[in-house]
Amino acid sequence: MAEHLQTSYQAMGLAEEEDLGQDSPHERLIMFHEVPENNKSRWNHIEDLDEFFTRVYRYHQKNGFLCMMLQEVLELVQFAFVVIFSLFLLGCIDYNRLHAGDAKLNFTIWDALVPTNECVKSINGWVVLLLLVPAAVFWILQVFKVVYHFFQYMEIQAFYANALKISADDLPNMTWHEVQQRLQEAQKDQQMCIHKRELSELDIYHRILRFKNYFVSMVNKSLLPIKYRLPVVGDYVFLTRGLKYNFELILFWGPWAPFENNWHLKDDFKSAQKRKELAAFLSQKILWIGIANFLLSPLIFIWQVLYMFFNYAELIKREPGSLGTRRWSQYGRYYLRHFNELDHELLARLNRGYRPAAKYMSIFTSPIMTIIAKNIAFFAGAILVVLLFITLGFEQHIHVDNELLAITALTVVITVCRASIPDENLVWCPETLLSMVLAQIHYMPDTWKGNAHTYKVRDEFSKLFQYKIAFLLEELMSPLISPFIICFCLRQKALDIVDFYRNFTVDVVGVGDVCSFAQMDVRHHGNPTWVAEGHTQASHYQQAEDGKTELSLMHFTLTNPRWKPPPDCNMFINSIREHVGREVVNGPISEESALYQSLYSIASLGAGYQSLVTSLVPPMSSRCPERSSLPAYSSGYPSMPVPAGMLGSQGQQSPIKGKPYRPRGGISRIEGPLEGSSSGLLGTIMQTSSTGGGSLQASGVDVSLSNASLTGMLPQLQQSEPGLQADLTSTDMSLSSLYLHELHHRRKRYRGYDDIGVEEMQQMTGEEEEGEEAARHLTAPSERQSQSSPERLLIPADLAEMGDDVEDEDAAPLVHLAQIS
Repeated sequence: MAEHLQTSYQAMGLAEEEDLGQDSPHERLIMFHEVPENNKSRWNHIEDLDEFFTRVYRYHQKNGFLCMMLQEVLELVQFAFVVIFSLFLLGCIDYNRLHAGDAKLNFTIWDALVPTNECVKSINGWVVLLLLVPAAVFWILQVFKVVYHFFQYMEIQAFYANALKISADDLPNMTWHEVQQRLQEAQKDQQMCIHKRELSELDIYHRILRFKNYFVSMVNKSLLPIKYRLPVVGDYVFLTRGLKYNFELILFWGPWAPFENNWHLKDDFKSAQKRKELAAFLSQKILWIGIANFLLSPLIFIWQVLYMFFNYAELIKREPGSLGTRRWSQYGRYYLRHFNELDHELLARLNRGYRPAAKYMSIFTSPIMTIIAKNIAFFAGAILVVLLFITLGFEQHIHVDNELLAITALTVVITVCRASIPDENLVWCPETLLSMVLAQIHYMPDTWKGNAHTYKVRDEFSKLFQYKIAFLLEELMSPLISPFIICFCLRQKALDIVDFYRNFTVDVVGVGDVCSFAQMDVRHHGNPTWVAEGHTQASHYQQAEDGKTELSLMHFTLTNPRWKPPPDCNMFINSIREHVGREVVNGPISEESALYQSLYSIASLGAGYQSLVTSLVPPMSSRCPERSSLPAYSSGYPSMPVPAGMLGSQGQQSPIKGKPYRPRGGISRIEGPLEGSSSGLLGTIMQTSSTGGGSLQASGVDVSLSNASLTGMLPQLQQSEPGLQADLTSTDMSLSSLYLHELHHRRKRYRGYDDIGVEEMQQMTGEEEEGEEAARHLTAPSERQSQSSPERLLIPADLAEMGDDVEDEDAAPLVHLAQIS
């Protein structure tokens, strides 16, 4: 077969537009075709590379064989404990004696225990039949699953030791990027995939994230029924772990799923002739799975109640305010996830965005609720003080029933009320806070910009960043609600699902069938308002929403700097970097420019990020001193430096000459290479600033930069925030996401979506002739369709240059973002 990657798009079946954390628990047997010539052939031709690479990734993230098996065994013990302890509480305690014994001085809880023979007899037969027997069957199946995993992960342990040359002691101190490089080298020797001599980074990601990429794209295209308009409540998003499990069961790995195996979509789903028959078949199977959920819902609901009680009761008693904290919702995790983004990369990004997101949500307060909270806290505090005084001072003389329960309840009420009372002396800038959130989460709807102060944006953001108590209530009610969603909502999407699989599945040599969105092909799935004119041919049905394709491409390029993008993707990335280079060289950097606004938002993240920006600004200020300095503005938000010493860089030298520091702790969670990437916008700014524009060539900016030179260009950053230097990949992506969003909003305005005066735009650019020339290529959407209106829309010169760059598609790219080793 051909060595290079080949793809083929299926023909569109519909002409009109259609509305479109835990790993999947499916287990498939991994087949090894072993050739006993030598040890190198031990892993030759692994049939299910999806499952194998997934286990290799889990093995690294979960810190090896011993940790993984210990965790699974303890989960078995935990399940058995919950069942047995629940039965003990149900039948082995005489609650009448326990209540009557409160007044006795020497009464203990042991006096309320029922003898063992009476305890066994007291358990109802229906309880045994409906609860104990299903639990026992489930537990036995889990035991077999753990035994199966034992032998599988023994094989993965041997693969790490023999093929990857990674010992168990070295594993916790290695990044996934380093393991992936070893995996690519092992492919050359072991030939795990016989269809290709070498595997690219994208091939490995496709194998691990095949089904998750489909799920992300379905959420992006609003295919799954997770958004509802409810009476009184209004718009509501409902996606729980249980509902997600059922979606994955139906769509990916269940017995009637469209996939024949992990890597191949059934041929019938690739043909438009049988779309209605397949939709009817899928609808019928969805109905049966919904009925099964109805029948099992009582058991699942009881388990949810028991699990949440044992898991969260102690936490609520110890930290009553924990229910008022927030977490990223299940919907938010998939809405914010890039294509080809591994779990640890997503979690690291969401963890960085938690603090600014929590701060943004906390600025919305109600004066009425504040008054009510203060008064409730006053009354509850008065009663609590009296109870504590009686309990501590007169315990032997006065007995108060349920005093412990009362004290706990009052403490919870006071804590919640105090958390609801804002600091009246703080004044916040909502737009700055929201830009800080955007720098980390990378996605937000266009309507949020300029409206961060409104409750409408706050309510929409709360769908991504929900209260923990709302999460618990949704998970608790999920067994009762999910069957209705499956039977009455998902069934109606059967035809759309069939069309989605046919239209957005491509066959990649050596990988199999993958979601075409996961190819990050700007030409076929780019959004016209996110790319320069001529970079995409996608219709509205084909394009990804909210810049998912473009931002995913930037993220994957930064986290995998050795990956070589296809020509169309490379052209898009080069155009962005060349545009940044022109803004730096052609200064002054005006406050209205996209680069200034992006750097301003980065500087507001904290002291470490301010150090990074100031290390970039001085070279610019030598050419434009009156406009280039950025204020150290934090909007009242505390600085967010990365703790020094938590992360490091291979470029930081230890006191022993020539020997670099090797950081430890949380290394497996680092995104991309440990030394960072030089293929992003930070490298472009540093190179262009240091050369003073001398490296500009006729058709662009030569921004090639090595990792070593990138590390050496940050002495100020190394002194102020040494931990941030190794986190340059995430910082670079934050800058890239902010910059792309700024360009996106400008394109929407200057391509006819908003009315802007010609004089205003000419004043912003200062170059009327260039704006008129570019207007011939970038016209309003209605003008491109009719070509009947003589009016032309002038646009700024910076966007015009991006449009002109793509006219000559045969021009050689000036920037090489990745090279093949």
